[in-house]
Amino acid sequence: MKRVIVIEDDPVNARMMKALLERRGGWSVLHTESGDELFDLARRGEVALALLDVSLGSTSWNGRPVTGLELSRALKSDAATRAIPVVITSAHAMRGDAERFLRDSLAEDYVAKPITDHAAFVARLRNWLGEAA
Repeated sequence: MKRVIVIEDDPVNARMMKALLERRGGWSVLHTESGDELFDLARRGEVALALLDVSLGSTSWNGRPVTGLELSRALKSDAATRAIPVVITSAHAMRGDAERFLRDSLAEDYVAKPITDHAAFVARLRNWLGEAA
């Protein structure tokens, strides 16, 4: 079973995302706020896809606070983790932010929150995971 990792600092969003991905996607989902855990699992080949919130109030990596954009850029800059598809999420995007988020993060995709079309969201992730819809 493929594992999706969710880096999200809002507990309500994290629970909703986990339930949605497990029920509709059938994936194993791990929620964490730790950049160190993300990279540990990713480097061991245990992450099939990463969903990263842009704004992370309590997430750190290597002892310093980081954003989802920074984590994504680091994943994409590491030869051991660059093949992992990254989807950036945010509830606070303004016009033009999606393009900037994708450019700055090197992520494959961006999804605005709240996620209202669950079937379309799961289909997008299936695409990044190379699964048939």
